[in-house]
Amino acid sequence: MKASYKFWFTLTAFFSCYCLQAQSPFDTTIYGRNDKVGKYADIRGFKMYYEEYGKGAPLLIIHGNGGSINNFLYQIPYFEQKYHVILADSRAQGKSVDKGDSLSYEMITDDLNALLETLHLDSCYVIGWSDGGIDGLLLAIRHPDKVKKLAVTGANLWPDSTAVNPVGYKWALKMNKDLEAKSNKTAEEKNELKVIHLLSYEPHITLKQLSTIKCPSLIISGDHDVILPEHTLLIARNIPQSYAWILPNSGHSTPIFYKDEFNKKVDEFFSKPYRRFEGLSILQ
Repeated sequence: MKASYKFWFTLTAFFSCYCLQAQSPFDTTIYGRNDKVGKYADIRGFKMYYEEYGKGAPLLIIHGNGGSINNFLYQIPYFEQKYHVILADSRAQGKSVDKGDSLSYEMITDDLNALLETLHLDSCYVIGWSDGGIDGLLLAIRHPDKVKKLAVTGANLWPDSTAVNPVGYKWALKMNKDLEAKSNKTAEEKNELKVIHLLSYEPHITLKQLSTIKCPSLIISGDHDVILPEHTLLIARNIPQSYAWILPNSGHSTPIFYKDEFNKKVDEFFSKPYRRFEGLSILQ
């Protein structure tokens, strides 16, 4: 994808820090291009690229819009020490080429479920970032038995300015409309458009759907995230077993700028029993 469309909200600020350098860590990391572990699986009409690392309890990590496996270069080395980490390039992104003319979060979610079926995994822990967080929520809704515990950061339920910071929302709409208006689109631009379409016009998850999520969930955002903190709290409050974690002095890229805190907190959440607050336990 062209640089103007490739990076979604989460990486824009981070890459600007490297604008004067020849390469960023994302360009040089082995993750997402590891010939020793990289494989393709026939998933629902396309070949999905995926990589696996470590041993232990299965952990699925899901990237965001226009991203790929390499976005988690700070999470893979940490979690592979105690988990069997599975990462995939989502449909129409990274190395997972899809020539179809449509794309939705539900499609991507069902693709991930099919990958878990292919790997003979009946359930796993799940981390999702940005669009990957949306996919994580939908996985817990559509395939509840597949998710033991869920940690998502920077996810939204619907595409408007009550959920997304107006600056980010208008930016996504403009990107989409500019590309829509272009005539004689190349195959690459058509693919870009269906990926960008997700940012502007999806998802459409209801609070009633959220209330069906069975697994303990950790709902994360930065206090200056492109996803409004009040929307993050809305998500947490409508999942029966959930914690909310709003990081101070943070935007959308919590797994990058707060990688150490993020990794430790998510690992602790996965490792410890969910704590219920009932009666006067709210005072503890």
